[in-house]
Amino acid sequence: MSATTETPAATVEAADTPFSLELSEEQREIRDWAHGFAEGVIRPAAHEWDEREETPWPIIQEAAKIGLYGFEGIAQFFSDPTGLTMPIVNEELFWGDAGIGMSIFGTSLAVAAIFGQGSPEQIGTWIPACFGTVDEPAVAAFCVSEPDAGSDVSSLRTRARWDQAAGEWVLNGTKAWATNGGIAGVHVIVASVDAELGSRGQAAFIVPPGTAGLSQGVKVKKHGLRASHTAEVVLDEVRLPADMVLGGKEKLDERLARAREGRKARSQAAMATFEASRPTVGSQAVGIARAAYEYALDYARTREQFGRPIIENQAIAFMLADMKLEIDAARLLVWRASWMGRTGRTFENAEGSMSKLKAGEVAVWVTERAIQILGGNGYAREYPVERWHRDAKIYTIFEGTSEIQRLVIARAISGMHIR
Repeated sequence: MSATTETPAATVEAADTPFSLELSEEQREIRDWAHGFAEGVIRPAAHEWDEREETPWPIIQEAAKIGLYGFEGIAQFFSDPTGLTMPIVNEELFWGDAGIGMSIFGTSLAVAAIFGQGSPEQIGTWIPACFGTVDEPAVAAFCVSEPDAGSDVSSLRTRARWDQAAGEWVLNGTKAWATNGGIAGVHVIVASVDAELGSRGQAAFIVPPGTAGLSQGVKVKKHGLRASHTAEVVLDEVRLPADMVLGGKEKLDERLARAREGRKARSQAAMATFEASRPTVGSQAVGIARAAYEYALDYARTREQFGRPIIENQAIAFMLADMKLEIDAARLLVWRASWMGRTGRTFENAEGSMSKLKAGEVAVWVTERAIQILGGNGYAREYPVERWHRDAKIYTIFEGTSEIQRLVIARAISGMHIR
């Protein structure tokens, strides 16, 4: 091929191609805004709230005052047509601290459920209620897991029965591992309406603030994310109006009828929410990993042993190089899945699960190596890397363990029901 025929393809300018990894000016501004809050407000308070193991309401309120926590903020982040603003903001806040970050963004899982499955009326009424007001901020909880049903969401024992005479739903059961469980204003509860249908017989219900019969059970004392409240939620004859099932009772009845006839359902209540949220959860893990990497890099540049900075040793330098490489790879998977989800692309190869799996395992791997680079200091609670390591571990467990993510990916790429 002659030089003249090669020239047009070889000289295409970036402006002529639709593909770009360059963030827009608005995305950069929001990223810097979120980073400033994480650096100036969250990180200085991280150790205190980790030790207290309490919800940091003052920080949630500060986030609400500047618009970082609230319906309008979430709407702005989600409205980005590229899908990148939400993971960008999450990465920055969780770079500040994962426990506080989860206290701020734990509400978004319930919001995702309402937005993804709710009617327009439910969206307009209950998503703002999830956040409360600037003067009295509230949190919301999405409750799926149970004492005997974690990864296997098809075996939920929480039941929702329709009381025809009263025209009400009646919910009974116990939920476990609920972020904001019991302290939330709005609870979204996934329950079985027809147990014989397994996951296809499940639905999600909105439980408004002050509903009789809902109470907090045992609060979990956790290994990490200690500033984020996690507890059981007990449902004892909780009665709800007909319109409190997400999507409405008519649509639920139609879906159950299709399932009973053996027709395939598009999705089920819990997994539909998790599919949408996995890239965002992955971005949180990336934020933790990045915090640990940056701290370890700075430490290695200044810590001297045998008369020179430890970063001059290949063993340390190569470890840091691998840490950076893995973080960037995880972020790109998160961004791809976020873009696909926002633009309506189908996760044909379980790209959402890929992003969460990679990011979670990278966070654990990177934080462990950060501890190794700091040596004894890395093991001490006076240094933040041990907290980041504790915080990272949950990302290989919640919203689908690493094993479940691999199962989802394996089924997607093989087209077979691998068990």
